[in-house]
Amino acid sequence: MDLSAIERRLSEFDQTHLLRWAEELSPGQLAALASQLERTDFARWRAEFEKAKTPAAKIDPADVAPIEVFELPQTDAARAEAAADARKGQAALQDGRCGVLLVAGGQGSRLGFEHPKGMFPIGPVRGSSLFQIFAEKILARGRAAGVRIPWYVMTSPGNRAETTEYFEKERYFGLKPEDVFFFNQGESPSVDAATGRMLLAEKGKLAVNPNGHGGTLLALQEEGALADMARRGVDLLYYFQVDNPFVEVLEPAFLGRHLRTESEFSAKVVRKMLPDEKVGLVVLHRGKPMVIEYSDLPKELGEARAAAHGAAAAGGAATAGGLKYWPGSIAIHVFSRGFLERTATALPCHVAKKAVPFIDGAGALQKPASANAIKFEMFIFDALPLARRACIVETDREEEFQPLKNATGDDSPATVQAALMKRAAKWIRSAGIPLETDAQGAPKVKVEISPLAGLDESDFAGRGWPTEPILVPAYFGGEA
Repeated sequence: MDLSAIERRLSEFDQTHLLRWAEELSPGQLAALASQLERTDFARWRAEFEKAKTPAAKIDPADVAPIEVFELPQTDAARAEAAADARKGQAALQDGRCGVLLVAGGQGSRLGFEHPKGMFPIGPVRGSSLFQIFAEKILARGRAAGVRIPWYVMTSPGNRAETTEYFEKERYFGLKPEDVFFFNQGESPSVDAATGRMLLAEKGKLAVNPNGHGGTLLALQEEGALADMARRGVDLLYYFQVDNPFVEVLEPAFLGRHLRTESEFSAKVVRKMLPDEKVGLVVLHRGKPMVIEYSDLPKELGEARAAAHGAAAAGGAATAGGLKYWPGSIAIHVFSRGFLERTATALPCHVAKKAVPFIDGAGALQKPASANAIKFEMFIFDALPLARRACIVETDREEEFQPLKNATGDDSPATVQAALMKRAAKWIRSAGIPLETDAQGAPKVKVEISPLAGLDESDFAGRGWPTEPILVPAYFGGEA
């Protein structure tokens, strides 16, 4: 540990205060701080702070146009095309070309659950966790394709240990341990909003924050995940986030469409119905695909309506009389590995002013009531304009987008479980199993279907289940 070299580096960037308490630290604490400082790119964060002084340019509506979307198939020709895409995607699965990437760095604090969010028990009968549901989807896809599918799970430094312990306890939900690759999300320093000086969370520790879901791309490279994919021959990565148990993991048709269109970045979208819905919007911006955050969306674009006769967007991407700009981003993507290798270090930073606790000049911990610091984050969708070719595909909101975000109200355990049971009831009745439901299709008793019992309605119905009426809570798991 060369403290003099570190001091010279800190002096160059006006950060010498970070060693103010060095003499009070134990050897272990000082070594940990020195290691943290040696890993910090001071030049980059100084540059990002300088950029943050200039407000981000607002979106000019004149630069925006609707983007072409592969809409839900409504004709025989469109259904035939989707079936061909599914065959192409299934072939890629069978060839071992596909991996899964899950962003799971968060805690379930907003749900009143002080553990990794992926551990939350969302299954209405067995209490299956989010992690279990995703694992069983991957396992089922692998069995159908006759291959083992690698799963790349991005954790955070704060939840890594508990996540890996949970997987070990649950025996990886039937997956091979060597096929589950854990890696940590990166972090960025919190800096004083007025001076750009980095804050100390403790006398021997920088104040840091997760660098956003866009940091996934950099972490894949830095932690060896991209190298692991190359070793395995994986060149397609199926990305989603931990809060949506309805994700149709490794959907063959989506994979096949990505391949057929020779895309580098493919994104699923849902049809935005209300102008103020809080989802990012996929558009063309100066001729390139882009996601506009709902908070940055000009009101005139958000409220624009399609022509009363005919669709306004290229390829018919707007419903007559509906919103002109409707493709809502839901963070389900397919990436080509070469694209990830090329763009890992290319994403821009976004800034957010937050109240961040810090150690002051007297060594006391301060807990500001208002924003005092800047946090830097990267967003995964900022990679979209970097793709040489992109593919945007509509999916059914009820079938694939039921996120778990809040303790009560919308997007809560109650609404997600109700949606899981309603879909399960539909599948059960389709399989010829008597089950009483209400007028909205909700079952009168709790039901839950494991992905191992069927990946979709027809798969479940074809398993030959007994047809006795369901009168008590029922769980369908594994083979019939």
